[in-house]
Amino acid sequence: MNLIFSKHSVVQMEARGLEREIIEMVVLNPDKVSDDKNGIRIFQRLVNEQNKTYLYRVFVNIAKAPPLVVTAYKTSKTDKYEDTV
Repeated sequence: MNLIFSKHSVVQMEARGLEREIIEMVVLNPDKVSDDKNGIRIFQRLVNEQNKTYLYRVFVNIAKAPPLVVTAYKTSKTDKYEDTV
């Protein structure tokens, strides 16, 4: 899948220390995909980094061609999203 990244997503990824390659991997090989009420598709994947598990969540506007990454983040609080993983 060919992705483009919004300016907002690039700023957020830099601020959060997220690598573009991992974001692309999450979208290409998600553990779970869901849609929000605004037509944004949310791709999620558990990723192990330095002996710790993080949940990555990537928000993509799939109505755009190519799909547009709106924002992304990772969290160590995977239990908060237990029913969504």
